[in-house]
Amino acid sequence: MAADLGLDPAFLDSVPGKRVLVRSDLNVPLDGATITDDGRIRASLPTITALADAGARVVVAAHLGRPKGEPDAAYSLRPVAQRLGELLGRPVAFATDTVGDSARETVDGLADGGVAVLENVRFNAGETSKDDAERGAFADALAALADAFVSDGFGVVHRKQASVYDVAQRLPHAKGQLVATEVDVLRRLTETPERPYAVVLGGSKVSDKLGVIDNLLGKADQLLIGGGMVFTFLAAQGHEVGASLLESDQLETCRSYLARAEETGVRILLPTDVVVDTAFPAGGRTPEPRVVAADAIPADCLGLDIGPESGRAFAAALADARTVFWNGPMGVFEVPAFAEGTRAVAQALTGVDGLSVVGGGDSAAAVRALGFDEAAFGHISTGGGASLEYLEGRALPGLDVLEH
Repeated sequence: MAADLGLDPAFLDSVPGKRVLVRSDLNVPLDGATITDDGRIRASLPTITALADAGARVVVAAHLGRPKGEPDAAYSLRPVAQRLGELLGRPVAFATDTVGDSARETVDGLADGGVAVLENVRFNAGETSKDDAERGAFADALAALADAFVSDGFGVVHRKQASVYDVAQRLPHAKGQLVATEVDVLRRLTETPERPYAVVLGGSKVSDKLGVIDNLLGKADQLLIGGGMVFTFLAAQGHEVGASLLESDQLETCRSYLARAEETGVRILLPTDVVVDTAFPAGGRTPEPRVVAADAIPADCLGLDIGPESGRAFAAALADARTVFWNGPMGVFEVPAFAEGTRAVAQALTGVDGLSVVGGGDSAAAVRALGFDEAAFGHISTGGGASLEYLEGRALPGLDVLEH
């Protein structure tokens, strides 16, 4: 279980009556105005609650989706602010702009212990600008709304963006509980893992995980690979993969990883069977799944999940692990016919006697969609991309800036 890391008591002692800008990660999936997974909102609660209870005037900044630097009603944070208020059990004010009249009036209207949410910071082009001056101007305007800054959006700390990086240069700052806990867990995965240490990787593309595989091949005891990325590994071994997802330009890279693992004694476990269909499940088409050997995928079929034999093998491989990191589903888990491989891995993680980490993104969405109790896992990350970049050994601007 991850350490329960919160805000420094001295920082909390300094905030009564102060305006504290909190960069949270509230980038939740929406169906219209309906939130379909509020996991990231719930993950933001401890820091916001601690600050409000300490008497701060809490100003929450966050993004949603990828608007193009201007207001777009489809990406408004209004429904998120409403849900945040429900979960906090206290009123949450909402500013209809990022740093304009509404933002200033909303922040000025906060009492001690009050909470407000600013509109989507990506409605301002300065948030994601590559131009330091444009980004800095937006950061200046955000900083003018606050007396201190708390970084609690781990899912964006790998981005050099105004509300993540530049604001921290302009205000006294601290890590929030979420960011502190995420960093603690990732350090345990990269610096002091208990052994045996297993890494489970899935998702669609090998190219998305190259840095992680490269770095963790020197740290993990075994690497279990599923999802769409597995077909490039199978093809690298000389197997036909039919119409499955294949990155031909990564075949040689996969061969080098397989060879390196054999040389260093790291076990790479690939599926021995897969669930296939003749088409991707879309457009209301009824799936027609069948299980075939992983080295005998028919030419007219594509793999959409690891098979039941492989699910059992993966679970057995994780049974005695003391540390497990999992990033990426084993198949198209959103469709029940192709969800059992992901379910098998998730179930295996709940039995780990040690630290089990669900690495954010689709993996976190999968455990919730499949009905697992989040408390059964050691840690569920909120930052898929940020977690992967940390595990690759890359510097994360939003963390580095907090050290100064």
